[in-house]
Amino acid sequence: MKLVCIILLALCAQFAQAQTISGDHKRKAELTIGRTIEYLGSRQNTQALGWDDDPESQAMPAITGLIVQGLMLDPGIDETHPLVIQGTRYILKYAKDDGSIHDGMLPGYNTAICLSALASVRKPKALEAVLAGRKYLKSLQYTNTNKNNPTDPGFEEPITIDHPYFGGVGYGKHGRPDLSNLSFFLQALHDTGVSTNDVAYQRALVFLSRVQMLDEINDMPYADDSSQGGFIYATVPNIESVDGPVGQSMAGSIVEITQDGSELTRLRAYGSMTYAGFKSLIFANIDPDDPRMASAWKWIQENYTLEENPGMGEQGYYYYLATMARALDAFGVDEIDGRNWREEMIDKIHELQYINGSFKVLDPRWMENNDVLIAAYALIALQHAAH
Repeated sequence: MKLVCIILLALCAQFAQAQTISGDHKRKAELTIGRTIEYLGSRQNTQALGWDDDPESQAMPAITGLIVQGLMLDPGIDETHPLVIQGTRYILKYAKDDGSIHDGMLPGYNTAICLSALASVRKPKALEAVLAGRKYLKSLQYTNTNKNNPTDPGFEEPITIDHPYFGGVGYGKHGRPDLSNLSFFLQALHDTGVSTNDVAYQRALVFLSRVQMLDEINDMPYADDSSQGGFIYATVPNIESVDGPVGQSMAGSIVEITQDGSELTRLRAYGSMTYAGFKSLIFANIDPDDPRMASAWKWIQENYTLEENPGMGEQGYYYYLATMARALDAFGVDEIDGRNWREEMIDKIHELQYINGSFKVLDPRWMENNDVLIAAYALIALQHAAH
């Protein structure tokens, strides 16, 4: 009898999980996912067997990495699927002796995304690349002990904890760090099984606190008296502003009303970066009651929408969808203020898809006029929403 009860409870739990979206939305999601996968299969480079491989320019293995991630999130696909096999081989082709994975540009960005893809593929060569790549990836984080960087002019002294770069990660071994790259970095650490007790997470939390517009936890002057709770892009817009950090938001600024009723202008938190920051806090195992989590969640509730990337309009919209779906799925919620985000996301992505499986280009910024890239983002968003 006890065994029967345990089995019934397990079946009920599975049924409850399956009912987070309606049957109609389940079917709509599967249709949209199927079309997307078929389209991406048709857009694969027939010679290189990767995606977006232009012989006239440097390759971006990260795009193939995003597609492999989207495929491997599907419960009906595993590492024996032809597209996964070919995509994995393509990624491994760019693995370097130092553990990085790239074709000569954006080594941090490409390596992080490719590691997340390889971590889902249970093959010996993929595991070897994950272990080597993880070590390389950690070498990119700005710290006071990291000898591999910085190589930027003007950094003759170590990066200490009071430096605006501390704990951050950029596109490669040098250059200003930003939240988007740090979010891919932490996604890779999470996906490859790095413990949240690892010092890389603890350092990342320092940078995360400085891109969250919340005076309570942000020690930078640009967050003084701010209570937004959402996230901005970076602690500085360029190397020249390191000595007097002013922060950077792609969404510009906003007028906040303080508790005493006065007005102040501060950098504006926006959608894609807030979900990137929120997801990063989840992966760092920060308690939901922590002020960092609670204030970010409050911002998400107050700014929830699938009509735009809040603060940015249609710019970076597909990136926003993928990051939003990853964050909310990781947080384990199905509804925000009574609205089922999973169903609404499925509806929106289905609406944006053409019959051939491609997607409508909304804004070209951040490479979102690249039909393969936005299809990869859409696939990841759909998989998290539906499954």
